[in-house]
Amino acid sequence: MFNEKISAQLAQQEIEVPSWAYGNSGTRFRVFGTPGTPRNVREKLADAAQVHAHTGLAPKVSLHYPWDKVDDWKGLVEYAAELGVGIGTINSNTFQDEEYKLGSFAHHDAGVRRRAIEHHLECIDVMNQTGSQDLKIWLADGTNYPGQGDLRRRQDWLAESLSEIYGHIGEHQRLVLEYKFFEPSFYHTDVPDWGTSYAQVTALGDRAVVCLDTGHHAPGTNIEFIVAQLLRLGKLGSFDFNSRFYADDDLIVGAADPFQLFRILWEVRRGGGFDEASGVVFMLDQCHNIEDKIPGQIRSVLNVQEMTARTLLVDVDALEAAQQAGDVLGANAVFMDAFYTDVRPALAEWRESRGLPADPMRAFADSGYLARIAEERVGGAQSSWGA
Repeated sequence: MFNEKISAQLAQQEIEVPSWAYGNSGTRFRVFGTPGTPRNVREKLADAAQVHAHTGLAPKVSLHYPWDKVDDWKGLVEYAAELGVGIGTINSNTFQDEEYKLGSFAHHDAGVRRRAIEHHLECIDVMNQTGSQDLKIWLADGTNYPGQGDLRRRQDWLAESLSEIYGHIGEHQRLVLEYKFFEPSFYHTDVPDWGTSYAQVTALGDRAVVCLDTGHHAPGTNIEFIVAQLLRLGKLGSFDFNSRFYADDDLIVGAADPFQLFRILWEVRRGGGFDEASGVVFMLDQCHNIEDKIPGQIRSVLNVQEMTARTLLVDVDALEAAQQAGDVLGANAVFMDAFYTDVRPALAEWRESRGLPADPMRAFADSGYLARIAEERVGGAQSSWGA
């Protein structure tokens, strides 16, 4: 069983789950349907609530606007509370409408830029009605061919658009700018890396921070170094956890490289990112293409919890002593000892001590929830990309 300090730190952990993870998804070739898929945001919330009920880790649900748009936001917040969850980050969308074919904030047409700005002001209104803290922005802006756009001018337009939006952010709200090094544009992306995101948000102010998506990096990138740097600079706002084998595959976090997840979370611990005062929000950004959605989300939050527990077992004093002594292999051994520790039995005991299932995956499978929603959710349009 964990000691009191580790147990208390685990009890503080919260991981936001994304509403879109419960809808149908797939590859660029096909979106696959699943019996019982939610047909609206209320059914998405009901599914997300199952993750929190079985793990105690996911008390908030990140929404997408306008996919999750409703006429009565107050009613949605109340419904979520009845389910035992709350509304988390609001994610904007400037990548699906025809006008955004050549960009949004970085578009050469001022009218398109204005539409993108107004969309984000709507998102802020949603935040005000739901109590959301964060507005998360990911842009598909970029170009496919050299000469297609003016790279410097596009950065200026981006900065101007973000500045206007930031001016409407509330005192207790944040603008969170995500980055992605390629796709859907293949020559250049307007926010391709943490440095660009950092430069843009730093120019805005203290309530503008960076979102790090673990799948949005070139192969071989030392992501934990980026985590350390952003924490050091006070600009790591949130994570979008997922995993990938080649590019932005949005697989279950830790599926491809569990050791990478451990290294990332170690830097979170080292930089104080687990402390509530840090403001770092832990989120998932995954699409479950062939596996069942709810178990996929349960598995994901459990993977983050497991690797968090392992990082909390690192003997910091022994590691520091080895580092100061220049003991290369000794320091590495301290690190690896924690990573190779099987914390699953201790986590099972810890969950039971808190009134949670020792094995959340098994408990959910035995609940019959999937069979029930498959029978109940018949008719209507299933949620998918864009709804």
